[in-house]
Amino acid sequence: MTDRTRVIHSGFAQPGRGVGSRLMYIILVTASFGLLLLGKADPVFMERVRSQISDFATPILDTLSRPISSTEKVISEINLLSDIRTENEKLRVENDLLLQWQSTARKLEVENKQLKGLLNFAPDAEPGFITARVIADTGGAFVRSIIAGAGLRDGASKGQAVVTSEGLVGRVQGVGTRSVRILLITDLNSRIPVIVESSRTRAIMAGDNSDRPKLIHLPPGAVVSPGDRVVTSGHGGAFPPGIQVGRITAVNEKGIMVQPFVQRERIEFVRIVDYGLKGILDAPQKINKAINKAAGAGAKK
Repeated sequence: MTDRTRVIHSGFAQPGRGVGSRLMYIILVTASFGLLLLGKADPVFMERVRSQISDFATPILDTLSRPISSTEKVISEINLLSDIRTENEKLRVENDLLLQWQSTARKLEVENKQLKGLLNFAPDAEPGFITARVIADTGGAFVRSIIAGAGLRDGASKGQAVVTSEGLVGRVQGVGTRSVRILLITDLNSRIPVIVESSRTRAIMAGDNSDRPKLIHLPPGAVVSPGDRVVTSGHGGAFPPGIQVGRITAVNEKGIMVQPFVQRERIEFVRIVDYGLKGILDAPQKINKAINKAAGAGAKK
């Protein structure tokens, strides 16, 4: 076939394609109008046709959608595996750190037992305790106290320490048959001998009816910093040593502020512990006896 023949053939083919396209367009437009007219004339028939078309197309669409769903699932699995890998690395680091602390704790435990054996140390008896629910918050502008549902019948007595798993709450100030009133460590009348763990500095933590009591009566030259933990010192016979109290949050011209570990608004249950200490109760009696003795001696003279 020569080039001229190809050109002539191509010239005849192009008009044929154009006529076919126009004819198909006319057929589609005519069919659309026919379907519209049929839909107006017989809606029930058209609804049946739509349902059949939907039923026919559903498996096809479901098949076509499966690759997309599978792809999304694969991407989700990949992201999940990436998150698991990151978390696994984090847990591995934490596990190594915990193993180091465990090794250190075991060494200290062994050393502690050896030192106690050398000193012929007699451990203190386990203190008794009562767990009670807080049934009322009697706090206001001038007092910080709560009431718990345990009393004399349960073994509670005045002066006992009140704690939670987080730290010191206060001490029992009033005892009834079925209830106790607990003076919180933030109350204006609260005075607790404490010690700063990092520097072993002794002080008195004084409540002022705010959420952050202050440290007072520190020795001259004492150095404390925000973040230092504060625990009971055991002096005065009110509380045993080592009960965690709070953390120093500010050291400025207003004083040394302590944020208690126990938040008053979150207290639901408390533990009333009997450490066998009566220092805060015996002190007034000893003072009264000394005054009476002095008065009697003066009368004899």
